[in-house]
Formats: sequence, structure tokens, C-alpha cells
Amino acid sequence: MAGISLANVDVGSVLTGAGTFLKDIRTAITGKEPISADKAAELALEAEKIQAAIEGARVSVMVAEAQSHDKWTSRARPAFLYVMYVMILTSIPMGVVYAINPVVATNLTAGVKAWLLAIPESMWALMGAGYLGYVGARSYDKKIGTAQ
Repeated sequence: MAGISLANVDVGSVLTGAGTFLKDIRTAITGKEPISADKAAELALEAEKIQAAIEGARVSVMVAEAQSHDKWTSRARPAFLYVMYVMILTSIPMGVVYAINPVVATNLTAGVKAWLLAIPESMWALMGAGYLGYVGARSYDKKIGTAQ
């Protein structure tokens, strides 16, 4: 099975089209050059083309990652989330430990709290972005029917 390569995405055309589109928008906003109804329709069509090209590139990247033979590439985001799920689920046995020996549970909680506080804020932001991106991409895949 041939994988999809990012080399197949014509990023130059996407960026050139975006540059032309943005120049036309700037002209429309500044009023230096009034635009006709035809030009406005052309801008709308160009915006749709650029949006479709960007969406196609995003889907190509997602498909390329999913079809990668490198298991770290195709499973990195879910694996990171599984680690976070384990951290959250450890709170259940901690309740049992607390019921048996509150001092031990308090010490364990203090240790875990210190460990979690040692994680930089940027890593928490990355986790949040990764989670939202993964959920969003999976939802989008399911919506358009490309999810397997």
C-alpha cells in the first residue's frame, strides 16, 4: 500500500494563492481601489479554493500520519493521552488507600502533587492542544467518512 507523501501537497500554490487573496482583501479594506461585484465574487471563489486546498493539505497530513509505518508517528497522540488517563484513574485506588491509612495516602498525594507541579506549564498546554486536536481530527474524520 503506497502511503501519501507530503511531497504531493503543492504548498507553494496554496501560499501564492493566499498571498494574492490577502492583497485583494487589503485593497478591499483600505478602499484604495474599489472592487466591483465581479471582483467580490472572484474573491469569495478564491477564498473557497484556498480553504479547500488547506483542508486537503490537513487531511493529507492526517492520512500520512495514520498510514505511517513508524508506530510512534501513528500512535504518539493516543499514547500520550493514555498516560494522562492512567494518571487520572489512579485516583480511584488512592481513595481506598486513604480509607485504610490516611497518613500514607496524604504522603502519596503530596509526592504526586510535587511531581505534577514539576511538569512545565508548556507541557500542560501541549497536552491540552494535543487532546483537542486529536479529538477534533477524529471527529472530522468520522463526519466526512474517512475514519476506519
